[in-house]
Amino acid sequence: MQRARKRQRNGAVNENVRAIGLFLLSLIIFLGFWEIGARSGWFSKGVPTASLTLTELWWWVTNPFFNNGPNDLGIGWNLLVSLRRVAIGYIAASLIAVPLGVLIGISPVASKAFNPYVQLLKPVSPLAWLPIGLYLFRDSEKTGIFIILISSIWPTLVNTTFGVANVSKDYLNVAKTLGASKWRTISRVIIPAALPNIVSGLRISMGIAWLVIVAAEMLLGTGLGYFIWNEWNNLYLPNILVAIIIIGFVGIVLDQIFAYIERAVSFGGKSE
Repeated sequence: MQRARKRQRNGAVNENVRAIGLFLLSLIIFLGFWEIGARSGWFSKGVPTASLTLTELWWWVTNPFFNNGPNDLGIGWNLLVSLRRVAIGYIAASLIAVPLGVLIGISPVASKAFNPYVQLLKPVSPLAWLPIGLYLFRDSEKTGIFIILISSIWPTLVNTTFGVANVSKDYLNVAKTLGASKWRTISRVIIPAALPNIVSGLRISMGIAWLVIVAAEMLLGTGLGYFIWNEWNNLYLPNILVAIIIIGFVGIVLDQIFAYIERAVSFGGKSE
């Protein structure tokens, strides 16, 4: 038994080592192709080299919080602005989506009543709400938060509804047999059983929120989206690529946080 576990651990370590090696090899090939292609004119004129982009990335990362005016902020300030907007809009969306999803999941009447709204609004592009937000709020900060709320509410709502509606009938029958009240059944049986689905929906919503805010900020001012738009107006592509890399890294961090939570609430504490 002990030998089997040791072999399993060694196999996992070897797999991770091979994966890291393959990643590093592919990264070197990609950066080499990018560098040679940019220097040789294989791409469109003005495409920066990999070395220039990495140099700019290092400069922005090591000088993140300077402030030379509203149009010349360190990328750290822009990142904090984007994260603040995402946090407020995302939390507001979650506070609406989870209770509403529980209600729809346990009540067939509520499901039939609210399903038309979900099916009508869920496919609408978040950016379609941008002019509505600007008209209603006349404020870029509130509009950004509104766009995050309206775009990130649906995955959490749908996943919560699905998780609650598919709680095992055996759990509900046991709770009923023991004389549990409706509220106690919801809080002690239904929500814990649906929690993996709820967290999965929250994880998807966070990904969408982080995706949407960058596009919305191109028109709102400040934030990483505005940073990209401003650098485009300056026709300096290396800084645009720097922002894309930072957006990607932050997205990975946010996703991994929710992946950890998802594993923690999954039955047995494990997920795929």
